[in-house]
Amino acid sequence: MELFKSIKVDAGTAEKAKLKNPNRVRDHLANERTYLAWMRSAIALMGFGVLIVRLRILRPPLAPQPPGNGWKLGLGFGVVGLLTVLLSTQHYFAVRRDIDEDTYEPADRWVILSSLAVLLLGLGVVYYVFTIPLESLNSVIVE
Repeated sequence: MELFKSIKVDAGTAEKAKLKNPNRVRDHLANERTYLAWMRSAIALMGFGVLIVRLRILRPPLAPQPPGNGWKLGLGFGVVGLLTVLLSTQHYFAVRRDIDEDTYEPADRWVILSSLAVLLLGLGVVYYVFTIPLESLNSVIVE
């Protein structure tokens, strides 16, 4: 009977030690900082999408041009921003669970996926900027 009491006490002590482990706390705080960085990136992506759409709408009246495809690029930034919110939230909870279970392994797929998304959006911005007709820029310059 005394053996069972010591096992229960040891299990309770191990549980308390696991909760008070400073390395584990530090890992959770790092996970939260990473999540917040992803949130800032998502907000920036969505904001940049709005900026692209607004710049195309706020063109000077002397430079008439069709709406073009700028709204599609802005929509792309918005969608990637929203996906970043969803995927980073899912990733935060998965890492949190892995830290608790002491089974965390870094996943390269998130780095590759986000890099490809930003690369494609960046190529869209370069294409968008260099496809603006030059004659519309002449009317913007004040002499």
